[in-house]
Order: sequence, then C-alpha cells, then structure tokens
Amino acid sequence: MPRLTRAESQARTREQLLATAKELFLRDGYAVTSLEKVADEAGYSKGAVYSNFRNKDELCLAVLDRIHDEQVAMVAKALVDAEGLEGLLAGFQAWAEHSIGDEAWTSLEVEFAVGARRDPRIRAELAARDKAMRDTIAGLLTGFSERLGITLPMSAADAATALLSLGIGLGVQRAIDPTIPVSVLPDVIRLFAGTGDTGTA
Repeated sequence: MPRLTRAESQARTREQLLATAKELFLRDGYAVTSLEKVADEAGYSKGAVYSNFRNKDELCLAVLDRIHDEQVAMVAKALVDAEGLEGLLAGFQAWAEHSIGDEAWTSLEVEFAVGARRDPRIRAELAARDKAMRDTIAGLLTGFSERLGITLPMSAADAATALLSLGIGLGVQRAIDPTIPVSVLPDVIRLFAGTGDTGTA
C-alpha cells in the first residue's frame, strides 16, 4: 500500500476527528465533550485536534456542517424521482418523519446555539449558515413553483424563512414529544401552493 502524502494524512486525521466528534457530541452533548476526549477516542493527541480545528467551537461548527450536508443529501434523494406536488410532498414528509425531531441532533443544535449567544463571532457563523439554508430553500421553492405553475402567496425568501422557522420549532417539539405529527409541514406547503387541501380529513 503506497504511503500517504502529508496532505492525505492530515485529511484522514481531520476526517477521523470529525467523525469521532460527531458521535460524541450527538451521544453526550457539546458541553461535556472535551477536546481531550475527542482526541483520545479518535486515537490522536490533543495537538492533532488543534492542528485541524482552532477550538471546540470550530470543531462543532464543522460537525453541524457535516450533519446539514447529510440531511440535504437525504432530502435530495427523497425528492429525486418525485412527480407533481403530491409526489414532492410525500418524499419530503418521508424525510421529515425520519429527521425532524431527532433528539440527539436537535439537542446539539439548540445547546450550541444557546451557548453561542455571548460570542459574536460564533453567532455570525451560525447566522451565515442560517441564511445559506434559507437561500437554498428559497431556491427550491422558486424552482418547484415554476415547474408546477404555482404562484407563491409571498416572496420565496419569506416563505423559506417561514418554513425553516416552522421546521426548527417542530423539531424541538418532536424531540420532546415524538407523537407530534410532521404532516403540518407539507400541509403548510399545500397552503402556500394554494391547493386549498391540507391533506387532512
């Protein structure tokens, strides 16, 4: 087996640290998981962590980015073969049933956001990520509305803000009470689409 280059070795170390941190943050929480524990569990020194991440906040941001990328890929997979509005909503609801309200993910997002309230730099990082998410949702809404011949009752940007806010709030509620249905999300999209049918009896 050929020897790894320095860049390849560093990339592998970063990946292993990131995977370990994700597991520990989701399992144990952010506050109680130290960088020493991440390093030990991954089989590296604490110095290896600092060679790849400035501090624990930066490591957690990278973990959250990884989780978000995974969720976007899952949504894309759920929607890729969907046909028509109801097909899209069925695919979206299937993803939502699986992901919205995941206790470990939701707890990590909330814990990190609350802890960052006194750090302007981290708040700015989170705000930038939030805007990127809203922009992505707005782009999807625009594309789907044009494809399906639907006129949104508000701007795509405002609709994206409403849906993201509803999704976050629903996630927190479902983390506490998993019996709360996710169908409210596709129902709101139906209202945005002007179908007049929430899909409920």
